[in-house]
Amino acid sequence: MADADKLVKQTHALDRDCTTLSRHVLQQLQSFSAEAQDLSALMGRIALAAKLVSRRLSRAGLVEGVLGFTGDVNVQGESVKRMDVYANEVFISVFKQSGLVCRLASEEMDKPYYIPENCPIGRYTLLYDPIDGSSNIDSNLNIGSIFSIRQQEGTDENGEAKDLLQHGRKQLAAGYILYGPSTMLVYSIGNGVHSFTLDPSLGEFILSTENIQIPEHGSIYSVNEGNFWQWDESIRDYIRYVHRHEGYTARYGGALVGDFHRILFEGGVFLYPGTLKNPDGKLRLLYETAPLAFLVEQAGGRASTGTEEILDVVPEKLHTRTPVIIGSKEDVELVESFIQDRTREQTESLTAPS
Repeated sequence: MADADKLVKQTHALDRDCTTLSRHVLQQLQSFSAEAQDLSALMGRIALAAKLVSRRLSRAGLVEGVLGFTGDVNVQGESVKRMDVYANEVFISVFKQSGLVCRLASEEMDKPYYIPENCPIGRYTLLYDPIDGSSNIDSNLNIGSIFSIRQQEGTDENGEAKDLLQHGRKQLAAGYILYGPSTMLVYSIGNGVHSFTLDPSLGEFILSTENIQIPEHGSIYSVNEGNFWQWDESIRDYIRYVHRHEGYTARYGGALVGDFHRILFEGGVFLYPGTLKNPDGKLRLLYETAPLAFLVEQAGGRASTGTEEILDVVPEKLHTRTPVIIGSKEDVELVESFIQDRTREQTESLTAPS
Protein backbone atom coordinates (compact mmCIF):
# COMPACT_ATOMS: atom_id res chain seq x y z
CA MET A 1 0.00 0.00 0.00
CA ALA A 2 2.88 2.32 0.87
CA ASP A 3 4.50 1.60 -2.49
CA ALA A 4 1.22 2.40 -4.26
CA ASP A 5 0.90 5.73 -2.41
CA LYS A 6 4.49 6.55 -3.29
CA LEU A 7 3.84 5.77 -6.96
CA VAL A 8 0.74 8.00 -6.99
CA LYS A 9 2.75 10.87 -5.47
CA GLN A 10 5.56 10.40 -7.97
CA THR A 11 3.07 10.32 -10.87
CA HIS A 12 1.42 13.51 -9.60
CA ALA A 13 4.80 15.24 -9.25
CA LEU A 14 5.84 14.13 -12.73
CA ASP A 15 2.55 15.37 -14.20
CA ARG A 16 3.01 18.76 -12.50
CA ASP A 17 6.62 18.97 -13.67
CA CYS A 18 5.43 18.41 -17.24
CA THR A 19 2.67 21.03 -17.15
CA THR A 20 3.91 23.88 -19.29
CA LEU A 21 2.20 27.24 -19.49
CA SER A 22 0.67 26.70 -22.94
CA ARG A 23 -0.66 23.28 -21.98
CA HIS A 24 -2.12 24.68 -18.76
CA VAL A 25 -4.08 27.38 -20.60
CA LEU A 26 -5.73 24.74 -22.81
CA GLN A 27 -6.51 22.62 -19.75
CA GLN A 28 -8.05 25.64 -18.00
CA LEU A 29 -10.32 26.35 -20.95
CA GLN A 30 -11.07 22.62 -21.44
CA SER A 31 -11.16 23.32 -25.13
CA PHE A 32 -9.14 23.29 -28.32
CA SER A 33 -11.35 25.96 -29.90
CA ALA A 34 -9.80 28.77 -31.94
CA GLU A 35 -10.09 31.17 -28.98
CA ALA A 36 -8.49 28.68 -26.59
CA GLN A 37 -5.59 28.13 -28.99
CA ASP A 38 -5.25 31.90 -29.44
CA LEU A 39 -4.98 32.46 -25.69
CA SER A 40 -2.52 29.60 -25.36
CA ALA A 41 -0.40 31.07 -28.15
CA LEU A 42 -0.61 34.57 -26.61
CA MET A 43 0.61 33.26 -23.26
CA GLY A 44 3.38 31.43 -25.07
CA ARG A 45 4.50 34.71 -26.66
CA ILE A 46 4.41 36.49 -23.29
CA ALA A 47 6.53 33.66 -21.89
CA LEU A 48 9.04 34.12 -24.73
CA ALA A 49 9.30 37.85 -23.97
CA ALA A 50 9.81 37.00 -20.29
CA LYS A 51 12.65 34.61 -21.15
CA LEU A 52 14.41 37.22 -23.28
CA VAL A 53 14.11 39.90 -20.59
CA SER A 54 15.18 37.46 -17.88
CA ARG A 55 18.27 36.45 -19.87
CA ARG A 56 19.22 40.10 -20.32
CA LEU A 57 18.74 40.88 -16.65
CA SER A 58 20.82 37.87 -15.58
CA ARG A 59 23.80 39.52 -17.28
CA ALA A 60 23.25 43.01 -15.87
CA GLY A 61 26.60 44.49 -14.97
CA LEU A 62 28.41 42.26 -17.47
CA VAL A 63 26.75 43.36 -20.71
CA GLU A 64 26.89 46.95 -21.87
CA GLY A 65 23.57 48.78 -22.19
CA VAL A 66 21.66 47.00 -19.42
CA LEU A 67 22.15 49.33 -16.47
CA GLY A 68 21.57 53.07 -16.14
CA PHE A 69 19.40 55.73 -17.77
CA THR A 70 19.03 56.55 -21.45
CA GLY A 71 18.70 60.28 -20.80
CA ASP A 72 15.17 60.29 -22.25
CA VAL A 73 11.84 60.95 -20.52
CA ASN A 74 8.75 58.82 -21.25
CA VAL A 75 5.14 59.91 -21.75
CA GLN A 76 4.66 59.75 -17.97
CA GLY A 77 7.39 62.34 -17.43
CA GLU A 78 9.69 59.72 -15.90
CA SER A 79 13.36 59.12 -16.67
CA VAL A 80 13.77 56.08 -18.91
CA LYS A 81 16.07 53.21 -17.97
CA ARG A 82 17.86 51.25 -20.69
CA MET A 83 16.02 48.09 -19.61
CA ASP A 84 12.67 49.89 -20.02
CA VAL A 85 13.51 50.48 -23.68
CA TYR A 86 14.89 46.98 -24.23
CA ALA A 87 11.91 45.23 -22.62
CA ASN A 88 9.42 47.36 -24.52
CA GLU A 89 11.13 46.49 -27.81
CA VAL A 90 11.17 42.80 -26.86
CA PHE A 91 7.39 42.72 -26.43
CA ILE A 92 6.90 44.50 -29.74
CA SER A 93 9.28 42.19 -31.58
CA VAL A 94 7.77 39.03 -30.10
CA PHE A 95 4.19 40.01 -30.95
CA LYS A 96 5.01 41.31 -34.43
CA GLN A 97 5.56 37.69 -35.39
CA SER A 98 2.49 36.30 -33.66
CA GLY A 99 -0.30 37.06 -36.12
CA LEU A 100 -2.57 37.36 -33.06
CA VAL A 101 -2.22 40.92 -31.82
CA CYS A 102 -3.16 43.94 -33.87
CA ARG A 103 -2.16 46.48 -31.25
CA LEU A 104 0.12 46.84 -28.25
CA ALA A 105 -0.27 49.55 -25.62
CA SER A 106 2.50 50.21 -23.12
CA GLU A 107 3.09 52.77 -20.45
CA GLU A 108 6.35 53.56 -22.24
CA MET A 109 4.52 54.67 -25.42
CA ASP A 110 2.31 57.72 -25.91
CA LYS A 111 -0.02 55.88 -28.31
CA PRO A 112 -0.64 52.20 -29.11
CA TYR A 113 1.74 50.44 -31.46
CA TYR A 114 -0.08 48.95 -34.43
CA ILE A 115 1.00 45.88 -36.39
CA PRO A 116 -0.87 46.39 -39.69
CA GLU A 117 0.00 42.98 -41.09
CA ASN A 118 -1.66 41.36 -38.04
CA CYS A 119 -4.78 43.53 -37.95
CA PRO A 120 -6.88 41.58 -40.49
CA ILE A 121 -6.61 38.49 -38.25
CA GLY A 122 -5.30 39.77 -34.90
CA ARG A 123 -8.32 40.13 -32.65
CA TYR A 124 -6.51 41.11 -29.45
CA THR A 125 -4.72 43.98 -27.76
CA LEU A 126 -1.85 43.48 -25.33
CA LEU A 127 -1.45 46.13 -22.64
CA TYR A 128 1.72 45.93 -20.60
CA ASP A 129 4.24 47.57 -18.34
CA PRO A 130 7.49 46.18 -19.78
CA ILE A 131 9.55 46.84 -16.66
CA ASP A 132 7.96 47.67 -13.34
CA GLY A 133 10.30 48.89 -10.62
CA SER A 134 13.13 49.81 -12.96
CA SER A 135 14.73 51.94 -10.21
CA ASN A 136 15.67 48.59 -8.60
CA ILE A 137 17.71 47.36 -11.58
CA ASP A 138 21.00 49.06 -10.78
CA SER A 139 20.82 47.63 -7.24
CA ASN A 140 20.09 44.10 -8.50
CA LEU A 141 16.73 43.90 -6.71
CA ASN A 142 13.40 42.38 -7.76
CA ILE A 143 11.59 43.89 -10.73
CA GLY A 144 8.75 42.68 -12.93
CA SER A 145 6.54 43.01 -16.00
CA ILE A 146 2.73 43.30 -15.95
CA PHE A 147 0.39 42.34 -18.79
CA SER A 148 -3.27 42.32 -19.76
CA ILE A 149 -5.07 40.89 -22.79
CA ARG A 150 -8.26 42.47 -24.14
CA GLN A 151 -10.44 41.74 -27.12
CA GLN A 152 -10.12 44.37 -29.82
CA GLU A 153 -13.50 46.00 -30.40
CA GLY A 154 -14.32 48.16 -33.41
CA THR A 155 -12.14 49.12 -36.34
CA ASP A 156 -10.21 51.84 -34.49
CA GLU A 157 -9.40 53.50 -37.83
CA ASN A 158 -7.96 56.66 -36.28
CA GLY A 159 -5.68 54.80 -33.92
CA GLU A 160 -7.22 56.41 -30.85
CA ALA A 161 -7.89 53.08 -29.11
CA LYS A 162 -11.11 54.38 -27.55
CA ASP A 163 -12.36 50.82 -27.17
CA LEU A 164 -9.73 50.35 -24.46
CA LEU A 165 -11.39 53.01 -22.31
CA GLN A 166 -13.55 50.45 -20.56
CA HIS A 167 -13.63 48.89 -17.10
CA GLY A 168 -11.23 46.15 -16.10
CA ARG A 169 -13.83 43.38 -16.17
CA LYS A 170 -13.37 43.45 -19.96
CA GLN A 171 -9.95 41.82 -19.55
CA LEU A 172 -9.66 38.31 -20.98
CA ALA A 173 -6.45 37.54 -19.12
CA ALA A 174 -3.90 39.26 -16.93
CA GLY A 175 -0.72 38.49 -15.10
CA TYR A 176 2.82 39.44 -14.27
CA ILE A 177 6.39 38.18 -14.51
CA LEU A 178 8.64 38.43 -11.47
CA TYR A 179 12.38 38.55 -12.13
CA GLY A 180 13.86 37.47 -8.81
CA PRO A 181 15.98 34.57 -7.52
CA SER A 182 13.92 32.60 -10.05
CA THR A 183 11.78 33.97 -12.87
CA MET A 184 8.10 33.40 -12.23
CA LEU A 185 5.03 34.00 -14.37
CA VAL A 186 1.63 34.35 -12.66
CA TYR A 187 -1.54 34.51 -14.74
CA SER A 188 -5.31 34.18 -14.79
CA ILE A 189 -7.80 33.75 -17.61
CA GLY A 190 -10.74 34.12 -15.23
CA ASN A 191 -10.46 30.63 -13.77
CA GLY A 192 -8.19 31.04 -10.75
CA VAL A 193 -4.62 32.27 -10.41
CA HIS A 194 -1.67 30.05 -11.24
CA SER A 195 2.11 30.48 -11.00
CA PHE A 196 4.87 29.05 -13.16
CA THR A 197 8.62 28.99 -12.62
CA LEU A 198 11.12 29.18 -15.43
CA ASP A 199 13.27 26.05 -15.56
CA PRO A 200 16.47 27.23 -17.28
CA SER A 201 17.50 23.67 -18.12
CA LEU A 202 14.28 23.14 -20.13
CA GLY A 203 13.70 26.72 -21.23
CA GLU A 204 10.08 26.30 -20.15
CA PHE A 205 7.75 27.81 -17.56
CA ILE A 206 6.60 24.88 -15.44
CA LEU A 207 3.55 24.91 -13.17
CA SER A 208 4.61 25.54 -9.56
CA THR A 209 1.40 26.58 -7.74
CA GLU A 210 -2.15 26.07 -8.96
CA ASN A 211 -5.27 27.91 -7.76
CA ILE A 212 -3.53 30.40 -5.49
CA GLN A 213 -5.79 31.73 -2.74
CA ILE A 214 -4.83 34.90 -0.89
CA PRO A 215 -5.41 34.69 2.90
CA GLU A 216 -8.45 36.59 4.21
CA HIS A 217 -6.09 38.58 6.44
CA GLY A 218 -2.34 39.06 6.56
CA SER A 219 0.15 40.78 8.81
CA ILE A 220 1.95 42.66 6.04
CA TYR A 221 1.28 46.23 4.99
CA SER A 222 3.30 47.51 2.04
CA VAL A 223 3.48 51.25 1.40
CA ASN A 224 6.10 53.95 0.92
CA GLU A 225 5.89 55.68 4.31
CA GLY A 226 8.22 58.37 3.02
CA ASN A 227 5.06 59.96 1.57
CA PHE A 228 3.28 60.02 4.95
CA TRP A 229 2.78 63.79 5.13
CA GLN A 230 1.64 63.92 1.51
CA TRP A 231 -1.32 61.59 2.10
CA ASP A 232 -4.90 62.30 3.02
CA GLU A 233 -5.53 62.19 6.77
CA SER A 234 -7.52 58.95 6.43
CA ILE A 235 -4.47 57.04 5.14
CA ARG A 236 -2.37 58.52 7.93
CA ASP A 237 -5.03 57.29 10.38
CA TYR A 238 -4.61 53.75 9.03
CA ILE A 239 -0.81 53.90 9.33
CA ARG A 240 -1.09 55.15 12.92
CA TYR A 241 -3.43 52.23 13.62
CA VAL A 242 -0.99 49.56 12.39
CA HIS A 243 1.85 51.26 14.26
CA ARG A 244 -0.10 51.03 17.51
CA HIS A 245 -1.36 47.45 17.16
CA GLU A 246 0.67 44.26 17.39
CA GLY A 247 0.75 41.76 14.56
CA TYR A 248 1.60 44.09 11.66
CA THR A 249 4.83 44.06 9.66
CA ALA A 250 6.00 46.66 7.12
CA ARG A 251 7.44 45.32 3.87
CA TYR A 252 8.11 47.64 0.93
CA GLY A 253 10.58 46.93 -1.85
CA GLY A 254 9.89 49.74 -4.31
CA ALA A 255 8.68 47.46 -7.12
CA LEU A 256 4.93 46.86 -7.44
CA VAL A 257 5.25 43.32 -8.81
CA GLY A 258 7.55 42.14 -6.02
CA ASP A 259 5.44 43.72 -3.29
CA PHE A 260 2.19 42.41 -4.77
CA HIS A 261 3.65 38.91 -5.20
CA ARG A 262 4.41 38.73 -1.49
CA ILE A 263 0.91 39.92 -0.59
CA LEU A 264 -0.69 37.41 -2.99
CA PHE A 265 1.03 34.47 -1.31
CA GLU A 266 1.22 35.66 2.31
CA GLY A 267 -1.74 38.02 2.66
CA GLY A 268 -1.90 41.64 3.77
CA VAL A 269 -2.32 44.85 1.83
CA PHE A 270 -0.38 46.98 -0.65
CA LEU A 271 -1.22 50.68 -0.82
CA TYR A 272 -0.27 53.41 -3.26
CA PRO A 273 -2.57 56.29 -2.30
CA GLY A 274 -2.83 59.68 -3.91
CA THR A 275 -0.67 62.50 -2.61
CA LEU A 276 -0.86 66.29 -2.61
CA LYS A 277 1.34 66.30 -5.71
CA ASN A 278 -0.38 63.33 -7.41
CA PRO A 279 -3.99 63.07 -6.12
CA ASP A 280 -4.66 60.07 -8.37
CA GLY A 281 -1.49 58.28 -7.33
CA LYS A 282 1.24 57.23 -9.75
CA LEU A 283 0.13 53.79 -10.92
CA ARG A 284 -1.54 53.41 -14.32
CA LEU A 285 -4.95 51.76 -14.46
CA LEU A 286 -4.71 49.89 -17.77
CA TYR A 287 -1.13 48.68 -17.36
CA GLU A 288 -0.78 48.12 -13.61
CA THR A 289 -3.73 48.38 -11.24
CA ALA A 290 -6.46 46.76 -13.40
CA PRO A 291 -4.39 43.66 -14.33
CA LEU A 292 -3.38 43.09 -10.70
CA ALA A 293 -6.96 43.73 -9.56
CA PHE A 294 -8.11 41.03 -12.01
CA LEU A 295 -5.63 38.62 -10.44
CA VAL A 296 -6.38 39.43 -6.81
CA GLU A 297 -10.14 39.05 -7.28
CA GLN A 298 -9.56 35.67 -8.90
CA ALA A 299 -7.50 34.71 -5.83
CA GLY A 300 -10.26 35.79 -3.42
CA GLY A 301 -8.93 39.24 -2.55
CA ARG A 302 -9.94 42.79 -3.36
CA ALA A 303 -8.61 45.89 -5.10
CA SER A 304 -10.04 49.34 -4.42
CA THR A 305 -9.30 53.00 -5.03
CA GLY A 306 -10.61 53.58 -1.51
CA THR A 307 -14.06 54.48 -2.77
CA GLU A 308 -14.55 52.22 -5.80
CA GLU A 309 -13.57 48.75 -6.99
CA ILE A 310 -10.56 49.05 -9.31
CA LEU A 311 -12.17 46.77 -11.90
CA ASP A 312 -15.18 49.12 -12.12
CA VAL A 313 -13.10 52.22 -12.90
CA VAL A 314 -13.52 53.47 -16.48
CA PRO A 315 -10.42 55.35 -17.69
CA GLU A 316 -10.74 58.71 -19.42
CA LYS A 317 -7.50 58.20 -21.34
CA LEU A 318 -4.93 55.49 -21.99
CA HIS A 319 -2.60 56.59 -19.22
CA THR A 320 -5.19 57.24 -16.51
CA ARG A 321 -3.82 56.76 -12.99
CA THR A 322 -5.60 55.50 -9.89
CA PRO A 323 -4.86 55.20 -6.19
CA VAL A 324 -4.83 51.54 -5.18
CA ILE A 325 -5.48 49.47 -2.06
CA ILE A 326 -5.01 45.81 -2.96
CA GLY A 327 -4.70 42.53 -1.11
CA SER A 328 -6.58 40.46 1.45
CA LYS A 329 -10.29 41.28 1.78
CA GLU A 330 -10.19 42.08 5.49
CA ASP A 331 -7.14 44.31 5.16
CA VAL A 332 -8.52 46.26 2.19
CA GLU A 333 -11.81 46.73 4.06
CA LEU A 334 -9.91 48.01 7.11
CA VAL A 335 -8.18 50.71 5.05
CA GLU A 336 -11.52 51.62 3.43
CA SER A 337 -13.10 51.97 6.88
CA PHE A 338 -10.68 54.77 7.77
CA ILE A 339 -11.51 56.55 4.50
CA GLN A 340 -15.23 56.17 5.16
CA ASP A 341 -14.86 57.50 8.71
CA ARG A 342 -13.07 60.63 7.52
CA THR A 343 -15.60 61.16 4.72
CA ARG A 344 -18.45 60.86 7.24
CA GLU A 345 -16.80 63.37 9.58
CA GLN A 346 -16.32 65.86 6.76
CA THR A 347 -19.94 65.46 5.62
CA GLU A 348 -21.25 65.94 9.16
CA SER A 349 -19.13 69.05 9.70
CA LEU A 350 -20.45 70.57 6.46
CA THR A 351 -24.09 69.82 7.28
CA ALA A 352 -23.93 70.74 10.96
CA PRO A 353 -25.85 73.96 11.86
CA SER A 354 -23.60 76.93 12.44
